[in-house]
Amino acid sequence: MTPLDRIHVSLPPPRLDGAVSLEAALGRRRSVRAFASSPLSLHVLSQLLWAAQGVTSRRGFRTAPSAGALYPLETHVVAGAVEDLPDGVHRYLPNEHGLVVGKSGDLRGELCREALHQRFVEKAPVSVVFSAVYDRITGRYGRRGVRYAHLEAGHAAQNLCLQAVALGLGSVVVGAFQDEGVRRVLGLGEEEVPLYIVPVGRPLRS
Repeated sequence: MTPLDRIHVSLPPPRLDGAVSLEAALGRRRSVRAFASSPLSLHVLSQLLWAAQGVTSRRGFRTAPSAGALYPLETHVVAGAVEDLPDGVHRYLPNEHGLVVGKSGDLRGELCREALHQRFVEKAPVSVVFSAVYDRITGRYGRRGVRYAHLEAGHAAQNLCLQAVALGLGSVVVGAFQDEGVRRVLGLGEEEVPLYIVPVGRPLRS
């Protein structure tokens, strides 16, 4: 563990109930590509991250299933408009329900460029980026483990999108981007592969 890994931001505890049913969230979920400039609260970000990869049992099981409970995914926050959170890239720590402070500064524009200039990536107050460390799962499952990691990213992203709807937010999933460019923006090591970008924010009303 490096000194940087010891710089944490504690997140508010997640709520385990809500006013929107699962059925309603499923019915309302749509891809949103226009976001208001208003910031998100740290409570909202906490809920989104918990829905995506939060721990839900004393044994360490999470909100999204993982083959062999090996959890190859890492979850990153590219924040540009979150109250009480510095702009920058932060890594989610599921077991602690907190964030490791990473690269500083508003990097949404750089992420947008690496996502083939899809402008909503820059406009959203936050993007959640899922990456995978394949070695965590291929040691047991061989090359099949890569597929399992991709399936897990889909589970986590859907959880995130449904939680966004339940909070009155919009989201869109992005798979078109330059892998090496996103790795550079996030400061990832060579063992970590970016898989999915999910911008989240309040839908811009016309």
